[in-house]
Amino acid sequence: MNELEYKNFYDKVGKINGWDFSKLQVTVEGIKWDFYEEVTKRCKSSDILLDVGTGGGENVLKIASSLLLLIGIDISSGMMETAQTNLRKANISNVRFHQMPSDNLQFPDGFFDVISSCHAPFYATEVAKVLRTGGTFLTQQVSEADKLNLKRAFGRGQALEEVDGTLRGRYIRELKEAGFTDVQSFDYNADDFYQTPEDLIFLLKHTPIIPYFGQEEKDFNILNDFIENNRTKKGISTNSKRFLIVAKK
Repeated sequence: MNELEYKNFYDKVGKINGWDFSKLQVTVEGIKWDFYEEVTKRCKSSDILLDVGTGGGENVLKIASSLLLLIGIDISSGMMETAQTNLRKANISNVRFHQMPSDNLQFPDGFFDVISSCHAPFYATEVAKVLRTGGTFLTQQVSEADKLNLKRAFGRGQALEEVDGTLRGRYIRELKEAGFTDVQSFDYNADDFYQTPEDLIFLLKHTPIIPYFGQEEKDFNILNDFIENNRTKKGISTNSKRFLIVAKK
């Protein structure tokens, strides 16, 4: 999928689901952190936070009480529609959502105390521009080896042909080049157990793990074989591989 195809995908998914996977029946073993807990650990009640690639805003609305002001941006119009709906339902006064690309952050220099980005692309030079000196940037991203058995079963998938660790290495390098002096990284490879085939299908239809999943009948035949080959007592087995970067400016 190219950049335009990803945007169209997220516009469509954003209107339907936002970035809400709370209804999925999945057990995950081996998670080392919760991203937005890590964000709030580094926030004061007087801080202003920017969340890049905020999706439907589900995650940031939960932490808004920890901050003076929280701004979430996303390039997807569909995600922004859902975020605004979620904001109205939450009736929270210190959160704003704006449709905006991450490669052109339209805020004053040094405006934010903390910037976060979860499973969304960011540009280190733009982050450095709008983060105050002494501020903190945190990002969690999906590693190339995520859902590896699933992508191998389909013979295609997000970053399948790339060496694991490539994205993490690039982001660390770009952050240092942008002027971040203290850059730390962590990772985990957790075991996922999806309870039903429907849970796995929901995941595949609402994420770009397997591009264009379901457009061809053979996809469901491949998925049936995958389920049979990876069914365990705990559920249908795959993996979640994530990395976390925490950088101080």
